[in-house]
Amino acid sequence: MRNTIYIVLTVAFTSLFSSCMPKVEQKKKDKAGKQAFCLNEQLKRSTEVLEVHEQPIQEQLTLSGKIEYNENDLVVFRSLLEGVVEQVGFELGNYVQKGQVLATIKSVQIQELHQQKRYHENQIVLLEKQVNSKKQLAADGLVATPDVLAAEHELENARIDLERVNENLHLYRATGNGSFHILAPKNGYIIQKSISTGQSVTSESDPLFAISNLKEVWVMVNIYASNLRFIHVGDEAKVRTIAYPDQFYIGKIDKIYHVFDDNEHVLKARVVLSNQQLNLMPGLSADIIINKKTSTDSAFAIPNRAKVFHNNKEYIVVYTDDCQLAIRQITTIGANEEYTFIAEKLAAHERVIASNALLLFDQLNQ
Repeated sequence: MRNTIYIVLTVAFTSLFSSCMPKVEQKKKDKAGKQAFCLNEQLKRSTEVLEVHEQPIQEQLTLSGKIEYNENDLVVFRSLLEGVVEQVGFELGNYVQKGQVLATIKSVQIQELHQQKRYHENQIVLLEKQVNSKKQLAADGLVATPDVLAAEHELENARIDLERVNENLHLYRATGNGSFHILAPKNGYIIQKSISTGQSVTSESDPLFAISNLKEVWVMVNIYASNLRFIHVGDEAKVRTIAYPDQFYIGKIDKIYHVFDDNEHVLKARVVLSNQQLNLMPGLSADIIINKKTSTDSAFAIPNRAKVFHNNKEYIVVYTDDCQLAIRQITTIGANEEYTFIAEKLAAHERVIASNALLLFDQLNQ
């Protein structure tokens, strides 16, 4: 009885396991009655089939580089006044908007400005009374006109001094309690932060923070002397990073710095890239691919991911329809980072398997 239960459970488990496995292939008889391999619907959904065309055989140069901030869009903030930080309202990496209060600092210099303001306000009140009094005395002939003019001049100077103090208080974004606000000078991301509550701040302190938009970044390219003759301003450049190795960003070399870097012993070139998705993070290493030379000869360009290596030879899987797939050995006559140029020709109706090429190669090679 126990053996019977064990056999039933084994058969049930095997049936269940088999039903969960994806069907890799299905067979169909060809015209000669032989079983032919066919793509089933499940496998076809994950299989990329590409048209390939003849292209000029193109060599490329791959250089190293790094993503950096756009220096023309970078704002570094230093405090013009001394004080002690009372409050900080941002963190590294935050997005801030122009005019947003980022920090509040208590400052003796702001307190002194408020004292000067009160002094000038009192002086103006006093001088206004003196001017009015002297005008009345001058009308009665008791005070000479120059004395009245001198009093008016002194009053005007006091008003100028008060205006200057008010302008400084506005410039420093002063509050009424002897503190001043630090406001974001532009929209952007906080990329550097060296400020915290309780910290003493002077005009000689390190920058308190830096802001950059990050919507546009620079790629600084390392050029060794042996490659300098291949690089020109205006050359198209394809950039990929270690974070997104399968994604290419297209730009152009817009500047070559004709001074060798003493530390790295290379010349630097710059590529400006749009970074709307913020995937290009400053500090990331990058590969920069530049078209080096275009041959006058043409050949079919096979995406490198479509190649299959087997016994030191290279193959592709050629697709005509779901039940007509064939393995074809290829002969490389040129290659770059994206394509392999082959000596063989493909018919107009033939396409190439790009994804699952190795899986289909193994099935067809059985």
